[in-house]
Amino acid sequence: MTAEDLLPKQVVIATRASRLALWQAEHVQAELQAYYPALKVSLLKLSTRGDEILDRSLQKVGGKGLFIKELENALLDGRADLAVHSLKDVPVSLPAPFALAAILPRAEARDAWVSEVYASPADLPAGAVIGTSSLRRQAQLQVLRPDVVVKPLRGNLDTRLGKLDDGQYDAIILAAVGLQRLQLADRIRMILPIEMSLPAAGQGALGIEILSTRVDVQALLRPFVCHTSTACVTAERAVSRVLGGSCSVPLAAHATFNKHQLHVQALVASPDGQQVLRAQANGEVTQDTLAQSEVLGEQVARDLISQGADRLLADLLEP
Repeated sequence: MTAEDLLPKQVVIATRASRLALWQAEHVQAELQAYYPALKVSLLKLSTRGDEILDRSLQKVGGKGLFIKELENALLDGRADLAVHSLKDVPVSLPAPFALAAILPRAEARDAWVSEVYASPADLPAGAVIGTSSLRRQAQLQVLRPDVVVKPLRGNLDTRLGKLDDGQYDAIILAAVGLQRLQLADRIRMILPIEMSLPAAGQGALGIEILSTRVDVQALLRPFVCHTSTACVTAERAVSRVLGGSCSVPLAAHATFNKHQLHVQALVASPDGQQVLRAQANGEVTQDTLAQSEVLGEQVARDLISQGADRLLADLLEP
C-alpha cells in the first residue's frame, strides 16, 4: 500500500456562503482537483452568525469566531472534511480538536482606499464620513485625519460597496485582496501603504482548518503549504496571541520574509488614534521552523507591553 492509497478519495469543503468566501473555497477546490485529478471535491455552503448579525459591531456580539463556528460544527459532525477561512478571521488560539493544516501562498495583505470622489485620505475635507468595521483601520486613519468622522460598516463586500454608492460614506476602507479576488480592483483608488495602515495579522492569507485527528486530510493538504506565508503569519498571530488580540482592540501585525530574514512590525492604538505604540524586530528564520517565527512575534509583543500596551488594551476591554 502506497502513501497515496491512504489519502481520502473525496472531501467536502465547508465555507461561508458569501461571494468572497465562495471564491476562496472554489479556489481551494480547483487547486485540489488539479493536483489530485481523481479526487472528488464538493462544497458545503453555510451561513454563520457573523454573516447574519449586521446591526451590531463584531466586538459586541462575540468577535471573529462568529465567522467560523458553524464551519467547525460541520467538521465535528462529519458533514465536512476541511474548512477554508480568511486567516484574519480565525482566532489566534484554536481549541482542540481543531488545527490549521495549511496556510496557502499569501495574496495582497494591505488595505484599500475606496471612494468615487477622494483619491486618498489626504484629499478628504474636514468632517468627511469614512466607513470601516475595523478598529485597527479606524485608529490608524484617525492618526492621519483626526478631523474626519469614522462610522461602522458591516456586511459582505457587495453590501459595503452598495452603502458607499448610496452616499452613506465619503470613502470606505476594505482589505484589498477581497476586491482583487472578485474582479473589483477597479474600485480601488489607493492601496494604503503599511506605513499608513498596518494590516491585521493574517490578512491576505487563506487558512485551511481540519480536525487534528484527520491525518489523512493533513497529508492531502501538505503539498499546498506555503512555508514563507506560514512563517510570516505565524509571527503575526504570535503577536496577537500574546497581546490577547481580537476585533475588540486596534491591533495590527505584519511580517515579511526575505533571504532567511523575518521582519515583524506591530502596533497597538486607542480607537481615536491619540495613543499609538509601535514595535518591530528582525531575526533569522528558516521557513520550516515555526518556533523561530513564534519567538520573533512574541518578542515584538513584549516590546509593545514594555511600552504600556497591556494597560492600553486593558482599558479598551473594560466593560
